[in-house]
Amino acid sequence: MTSSRPYLVRALYEWIVDNECTPHLLVDAEHPKVQVPSGYVNDGQIVLNVSPNAIRQLQMNNDAVSFEGRFGGVAHELYIPVNAVMAIYARENGQGMVFETEPEPEGDGPDDSAPSDVAGSRPTGRPSLKVVK
Repeated sequence: MTSSRPYLVRALYEWIVDNECTPHLLVDAEHPKVQVPSGYVNDGQIVLNVSPNAIRQLQMNNDAVSFEGRFGGVAHELYIPVNAVMAIYARENGQGMVFETEPEPEGDGPDDSAPSDVAGSRPTGRPSLKVVK
């Protein structure tokens, strides 16, 4: 089964914007495939304002979040694999969701062309559920 994280990120983003709040992403900037301006990283993390009026060309799919943002007046192309998203929340009230670390799937980069789902593959390990408050 695919990760629920990209679906939750997209749903929470839409919910935050619909409620006229400012969506922010907390990102693990040390993830090997993250592309963010390194000068704005603190303690291996970066907080990104992803409101529609702060960024351009937002794309959210099952693999990554990508967009163009301005830092210090300079435009940057940002690429954040979904597994590097640590949280999404509204700046105004902190409502949102924090995510646990998940194992890295293969084919998660901007240049990778391998399919993300291999037919006939079965998940390993024991299934589990977690209560989210």
